[in-house]
Amino acid sequence: MCATTSRRKSTAGRKSTSSPRSFPSRIRNRINSLEELYAHALAIEREAVRSYGEFALRMGDLGNDVLADLFKRLESFEQTHLRTLNAKTAAMSLPDIPPGEYAWLDAGAPVPEARDLVFRMMTPRIALELALAAEQRAKAFFESVDSASRDRGICALAREFAAEEQIHIETVQFALDGLPKRYDPAPRPDDPDEERDGEPAESQA
Repeated sequence: MCATTSRRKSTAGRKSTSSPRSFPSRIRNRINSLEELYAHALAIEREAVRSYGEFALRMGDLGNDVLADLFKRLESFEQTHLRTLNAKTAAMSLPDIPPGEYAWLDAGAPVPEARDLVFRMMTPRIALELALAAEQRAKAFFESVDSASRDRGICALAREFAAEEQIHIETVQFALDGLPKRYDPAPRPDDPDEERDGEPAESQA
């Protein structure tokens, strides 16, 4: 094992609206070469470019120029990273990654019309939560590769990728934290004007 927990900064203390779904252990356990790791990183980047581009268009349709610009910038960051990875791996023989392996909408819209419906119903909060969950999953994947591998080169590259995902996580989380809070109709236990145990609070003079 190359990595130790002390080398990573945990984000467990941050309140998140989404929990990352770990990629299957069968994936991280088969990362036995830099070529394999690069292949998975490229698949993750392609999905991020595609999804951020779609999210930017959707936010533009909603008239949310702030989020549309954010998603465009994130799309640009991912495109730059994708070009860098393509250049680094141009001479490598990379394994094929199954389509949809890292899909952000992992429930999968079975037909284009269903996927279009998902995007028509997408709100700013849903878009940010989907992006956050995807970035968290990507970071968790690279960290799991780092933890499972005994190859120093693989570990170093996986840590580099995980650090890049952390930057995206913080960017998306900041935007999500800036949205208006969800309406919560439940009584607050510290509010004296709310009902207690089924009885109305006493009227105030």
